[in-house]
Amino acid sequence: MDCAEEEVDFNWEEYLEYTGATAAPHTSFRHVEISLQSSFQPGMKLEVANKGSLDTYWVATIITTCGQLLLLRYCGYGEDRKADFWCDIMTAELHPVGWCAQNNKTLQPPEDNVYLRAAIKEKSNDWAEFLIKELTGSRTAPANLLEGPLRGKNTVDLITVGSILELRDAFEPSVYWAARVQRNVGGRLCLSYVGLDDPVHYIWMFYLDTRLRPLGWAKENNLSMEAPTDLRGLRSRAEWTEALEEATAEAIKSPLPLEVFKDHADLRTHSFKMGMKLEMVSPAEPFYICPVSLTKVYNEYYFQITVDDLTAEATPTSVVCHADSPGILPVQWCLKNGVSLERPRGFESQDFDWADYLKHTGTEAAPDACFPNASQSKGFCKDMWLEAVNPLQRTEICVARITQVKGRLLWLRLEGLTKPLPDCIVDVESMDIFPVGWCEANSYPLIPLLKPVCQPQKKIAVVQPEKQLAPSHPADGHLNMCPSMDTGLANGKYCCSQLFVNHRCFSGPYLNKGRIAELPQAVGPGKCAVVLKEVLTMLINSAYKPGRVLRELQVVEDPKWNCQEETLKAKYKGKSYRSTMKIVRTVEQVAEFCRRVCERLQCCPNLFGPTLVSNKCPENCSSQTKTKYTYYKKRKVGRPSLGETAQDGDMTKPARRRKKRKAIFVQKKRRTSIVGYQTTESPQDSDYYYDDEEDFDESGSEESSNSPREETPAHTFKEAPRRGRPPRRVVLQRRATHPGPEPSDKSVPRRTTRSVSYIQNQTTKHAQTKTESVEEEDRLVLERNPLQWSVSDVVDFIASTDCASLAKIFQEQDIDGQALLLLTLPTVQECMDLKLGPAIKLCHQIERVKVAFYSQYAN
Repeated sequence: MDCAEEEVDFNWEEYLEYTGATAAPHTSFRHVEISLQSSFQPGMKLEVANKGSLDTYWVATIITTCGQLLLLRYCGYGEDRKADFWCDIMTAELHPVGWCAQNNKTLQPPEDNVYLRAAIKEKSNDWAEFLIKELTGSRTAPANLLEGPLRGKNTVDLITVGSILELRDAFEPSVYWAARVQRNVGGRLCLSYVGLDDPVHYIWMFYLDTRLRPLGWAKENNLSMEAPTDLRGLRSRAEWTEALEEATAEAIKSPLPLEVFKDHADLRTHSFKMGMKLEMVSPAEPFYICPVSLTKVYNEYYFQITVDDLTAEATPTSVVCHADSPGILPVQWCLKNGVSLERPRGFESQDFDWADYLKHTGTEAAPDACFPNASQSKGFCKDMWLEAVNPLQRTEICVARITQVKGRLLWLRLEGLTKPLPDCIVDVESMDIFPVGWCEANSYPLIPLLKPVCQPQKKIAVVQPEKQLAPSHPADGHLNMCPSMDTGLANGKYCCSQLFVNHRCFSGPYLNKGRIAELPQAVGPGKCAVVLKEVLTMLINSAYKPGRVLRELQVVEDPKWNCQEETLKAKYKGKSYRSTMKIVRTVEQVAEFCRRVCERLQCCPNLFGPTLVSNKCPENCSSQTKTKYTYYKKRKVGRPSLGETAQDGDMTKPARRRKKRKAIFVQKKRRTSIVGYQTTESPQDSDYYYDDEEDFDESGSEESSNSPREETPAHTFKEAPRRGRPPRRVVLQRRATHPGPEPSDKSVPRRTTRSVSYIQNQTTKHAQTKTESVEEEDRLVLERNPLQWSVSDVVDFIASTDCASLAKIFQEQDIDGQALLLLTLPTVQECMDLKLGPAIKLCHQIERVKVAFYSQYAN
């Protein structure tokens, strides 16, 4: 099938969370870590204004830096840290050493600092003499970093557009030429040669590259200043010279601070000799490793390497290297690390052996001592993710995954390219790789992932075991993976047509509507069990809490079904969950199975199944309330008379509870004055909220009553026995009838098995007892029953409170009055993705509505 591809909105945080992938640690990218450091260095001296007296200053030493903050210590304290102080470069009055002398300012220790003056006096009676000793051999903070447009900037930010520096020639290490900065992206520079402004010849490299030097460096080191070797013929010598003179004059007016080059690594001397053989990542196509030869030694720092090519018409491919050049490897490195070595072009034998090759060419292998440490992985591991430069189009930075790590080499798979490339090979210290989020932090476009348009059809590839040959694709583009359905063979009943995910249908309390919208619209055709397993897996991964959905699906079964067991898996917050579920095998049971699953997940029965919902759902679920498909029984809300008792025959069978799990207790801050209010609560409505993910492996499952929804008088409902703390309504009744302090454990057991009816009888004895009421200033008076509130009514109410900024969430999630009354702290935190503070604040407002509802409309 020919598949077009489309770009998708890419967010690293969401992608890593959804896939469970791992980002490469930021500390592994040494060049990026250096670029974030301050321009100021510990040990630098500067003059600081004294706080106590006007126009007096004293010398201080930089101890450490943190962004634009400096930790300083006055000269005279020595190693004593007790008087160290922080100051902000942007606001404090700081000057380079010598500024006071130039501006006739007084240089003396702070008058109010008696300890400092005494310490200095012990060392010298003359402050000037003391300072001369202190400042001898020290380094002052650069003046341009303390004032002007460069004040307080990090090193990488000192490189501005238009800055001029020198760039070493790619083919002659003794030749340099001036280059102008066209763009600075977090230290990654886009450079153009002076005299050649054509974007075709722009070069991208990191500012720490050893090829870059400050303007004037070539002249100071007696090196040539000539136009680039490969581009020299594009301009006349006079044109090149004129362009260089103009750029030099421009650079003198606004010179590039030398602090930019303070972190440049010094080159090591090498010990390579002419004719030595070694292995190297191909310089032209960094997708494989090939044998190379050392063909020229320039000096103790630089040498030339040429790719071996034994063909007669070979055009040499050479590159200038130094001792620490990335990608150079000793002979036999590929063999020792299980990596394929590309044979030299023109090499006749199919099997390449270094011993035979060295003997045949009459050369020697470069000794291992010539190479940098080849075993450093710098914390990179397989399947980590990062951002990497496309070696064939250096303007592009792509999403990349590490497919393997060998020694100090990484194999990267670049994602998002229209024409996929082989895995490219980079060194662990390459300056063409960056941590996750680097592009976003520097406002540079990241090549996003490409999503196949035909992905829904390719989601499942099911082939009958006895039919290994793929059938021809039909004209409509859907993969028909069950040919027996058309031929009428006996096993056709085990295959089903497509199952549809109807994105517009109500998704219920468990499934995230946003994630549902990203699912393919159709899956299949194929074997029933396999297609259903795929759909269920997608639904699980679209849940707020996948573990909870797994448990709900466990109880979807019917003895009449022809089923097979399948293992379903889910990941949530770094934990893995799995469950075994019975899935139907025959096509006639698929529709019923889908309906049962939807019922269990409390969503629209048409959310997924063999029926495609085009525009309007037959259930009209979009206009229904949030509680339309819940299992909670409709009940008559009211206050039973205190003298009323329930007969034994009226008791409904309590729902069987699963084994007690770890619970999170949510403290209710207010007590209502309603004594006899009874209701059937959801687990979230009670004082308990069970953490569904922590206890997934515990035995037992939560079952709900299968009785039809009917109006049940409150007094006929019997509370199921419950271990642990009494339910919220029982606590409220107890507090209402006994306003005094809580009884001791001896008088009232903490673990009660008494029913609500029993407590109602006890309540009769204390009908005249004083009850607690809500504080008058916090009481809410409702003009209309909140059960009848629409979504807009809820939004208006939230907007009128101190949680107005959250009103948009209620609008987006279609929360009406009934749904509002069901919200609790855990559900607010989980479904609205709120932190604890805002969630508590919002629940306070919801609790006010509940209290007002109980007092105004419960009877």
